[in-house]
Amino acid sequence: MAKMKPWYEFQEILKSYFQLLGCDAQTNVTIQGVRTNHNIDVLVKSKYLGHDLTWIIEAKKWKHRISKLHVLGLRQIVDDIGADKGFIISEKGFQKGAIEASKNSNISLLTYEELQQYSGRIIQNEILEKYLERINLLLCRYYSHNKNIRIKYNLRQETGGYDPKFNVYFILMALVRSIKAGLENAYPIIFETYLDVKYGERSAENYFELINWLNINFLVVEEKLFMTEIEMQKNGDYSPQLHYFPPDKNIHMQMMKVIR
Repeated sequence: MAKMKPWYEFQEILKSYFQLLGCDAQTNVTIQGVRTNHNIDVLVKSKYLGHDLTWIIEAKKWKHRISKLHVLGLRQIVDDIGADKGFIISEKGFQKGAIEASKNSNISLLTYEELQQYSGRIIQNEILEKYLERINLLLCRYYSHNKNIRIKYNLRQETGGYDPKFNVYFILMALVRSIKAGLENAYPIIFETYLDVKYGERSAENYFELINWLNINFLVVEEKLFMTEIEMQKNGDYSPQLHYFPPDKNIHMQMMKVIR
C-alpha cells in the first residue's frame, strides 16, 4: 500500500480535527464561485448552535514560508465564494509580506496548534453563550411564580434572611458567574453557591471541567423546579404567570449583570 503523501496527510488531519468539533469538513473540494471554480484543500461548514459558518482552509505542508501572493489569492477565493473566513495553515511560517497582506482582512495565518486554540475558543464561547440563554429561560420560569409561592415551596428564602439550604436563585447566580468566567477564559474557576449542599466538583481547571459542572447544576435546578411545580399542582397552588423575555429585555438577567 502506497504511503500517504505529507500534504495529503496534513489535509486529512485538519479535516478530522474539524469533524471532531462537530463540523462538516471535506478535503479537495471544487466550489463554483461568482466568477470561477476554486479548488479547496479543506472546506469546513457548520450549523452549530444556529450559526452558519463556512471556512476555507489552505493546508501548506511546505518546506518554506508562505508568500504574500498566496494570501492575496486566498482573499480573492474567500470573496468569490462568500466564505466567512479563510485560513492558511503552515508549519514553516509566513513571509513578512504575507503577514502584512492578512492584516485587516478575514484571512488568518496560523500553525496547526494556533488553529486549534482559535477554533476551539470560538466554539466553546458559542456553547457558553447558549448556556446563558438557558439561564434566561429558567429565570422566566422561576419568576412566573409569585414571591410568596417561591418562599412557601423553598425555591427562595424569606426577604432579608439567609439559610444555607437549597436555593434556586443562588445556584442560578453561581451558574452565571461560572459561565462569565469561562467566557473570559479565567481558569481555574472556583464554584461557590453559598449553600450547604454542593453538586459536582469545587473548581474547574479547563473548559471541559466547567461544562461538566454546569450540566450537573442545570440538571439540579431543572429537576427541582419540575418536582416543585408538581407539588404546587397537587396543592392547588400552581398558577404561574408565564411570560418570555429575550435576554436583553429580561430585567433579572440585567440584575445579574449578564447583559454586557
